[in-house]
Amino acid sequence: MTLTKKSHACVRLDKGGRTLVLDPGAFSEADAALGADAILVTHEHPDHFDENRLRAALEADPATEIWTLRSVAEKLSAAFPGRVHTVGHGDTFTAAGFDVQVHGELHAVIHPDLPRVTNVGFLVDGGRVFHPGDALTVPEHPVETLLAPVQAPWNKISEVIDYVREVRPQRVYDIHDALLTDLARPIYDTHLGNLGGAEHGRLAPGASAEL
Repeated sequence: MTLTKKSHACVRLDKGGRTLVLDPGAFSEADAALGADAILVTHEHPDHFDENRLRAALEADPATEIWTLRSVAEKLSAAFPGRVHTVGHGDTFTAAGFDVQVHGELHAVIHPDLPRVTNVGFLVDGGRVFHPGDALTVPEHPVETLLAPVQAPWNKISEVIDYVREVRPQRVYDIHDALLTDLARPIYDTHLGNLGGAEHGRLAPGASAEL
């Protein structure tokens, strides 16, 4: 499996000539979803879900399908019947040849005064990759590669470090990093690498790693 980092929270997984894209939002490249056999979306916030870009991907390839939670699915399903699938915690499915398990239910708390939206994480191919969306969800399954949301209005680095320690993956790659400045990146790299207890790596947008 090849993991390609796109900007912010979006990643592309390629295996056996098929492509799975997760969270191609407004902070990611305009064409991040194009060419995907299947697309997974963790929640409705625009940095993870860009309706116009998903519509463009679905219109460009009539075989492309989406799996997501209800708040996103209801915005697309009428226009693309049979191609937008609603999933929730505990569901399992196969998308573009990848086996996927759904974990989690709610977005992390940004502030107590703000309502929490729904959020799901996707565990791919029996734990080879886990994308939690905007939550520090710990799946009840071993994880080889954790995609860790390293910088957001709802977290701090100590929480990310403790999250990595709790999941105990073999390796960690940063996601949710579009707002992290180049000045701050080495600090985050040092803390996650030294304290997380797992191999830590950071991919620039467009760079890939073999898993």
